Amino acid sequence: MRIKSAAVLTAAVLAVTAMAGCTKTDSDEATSLESLREAGVVTVAYANEAPYSFEKDGKVTGATIALHREVFKRLGVDELKAVKTDWGGLIPGLNAKRYDLVSAGMSITPERCDQASFSVPEINYTTALMVKPGNPMDLSNMDSIKSSGAKMAAITGAIESNYAEELAISDPLLVKDQQAGIDAVTSGRADAFALTAVSLKYAKDNDPSLNVEVTKPFIAVINGEEQNPAGATVFRKADTDLRDAYNAEVKKILSDKAEYLRILGPFGFTEENIPDPSLTTEQLCAGE
Repeated sequence: MRIKSAAVLTAAVLAVTAMAGCTKTDSDEATSLESLREAGVVTVAYANEAPYSFEKDGKVTGATIALHREVFKRLGVDELKAVKTDWGGLIPGLNAKRYDLVSAGMSITPERCDQASFSVPEINYTTALMVKPGNPMDLSNMDSIKSSGAKMAAITGAIESNYAEELAISDPLLVKDQQAGIDAVTSGRADAFALTAVSLKYAKDNDPSLNVEVTKPFIAVINGEEQNPAGATVFRKADTDLRDAYNAEVKKILSDKAEYLRILGPFGFTEENIPDPSLTTEQLCAGE
């Protein structure tokens, strides 16, 4: 579902800056909960990655979309409008004020914390690999991809692309979204597509015609350290009051296992996806 490398972040920011003349770019003007209540609508960006936020039967759905509909309804904002955006453009578009927040289960990382503000951790997740039937290269984690010389696909700017960079995996195939990664494996252009385990399992379980396998979930190890990614809602830095109001309400859901599973469970999320309450945004922003 997610770490963006510094180079990708910089390029994306420059691209949005170049288009500033046709967008709202006053990032110092905060969006308030009161203004959203008056408008009656909150606008969110999504990256079309199931089961987080995606299109189905002409409608936008998914775990983070369901979570945001619930939270903002409780906050007095009844309507949610969604804007489809490539993963690499989510934060730049947010800072250009094209939408009010990002609904994509994005990981909290130091690089991203420099560019935007994150809610409390909302989703804990592991990684998996989508491979060809029979897993002919016996791939099981990121290290196995590197040692075997397998061709790996990952979404541009996602955490898995950062893993590839950190591990110096040779020439990964960067794709724009989840479907492109799946297509890379089924067409033979890649030996494995790395993504969050819940995403790949959902894709496989919901498309019986998909002739692939999904490996067991794993926790990536980078420089001898296990990674602990947690996804959250993304706000502009100026929107501290909106973020704080959101946090106050979403914490009630995070502390109620039954309520969390009522909202996110239909999309394949389980109790294991509930972050440890001791894990904080501040820790993840600091790279701890």
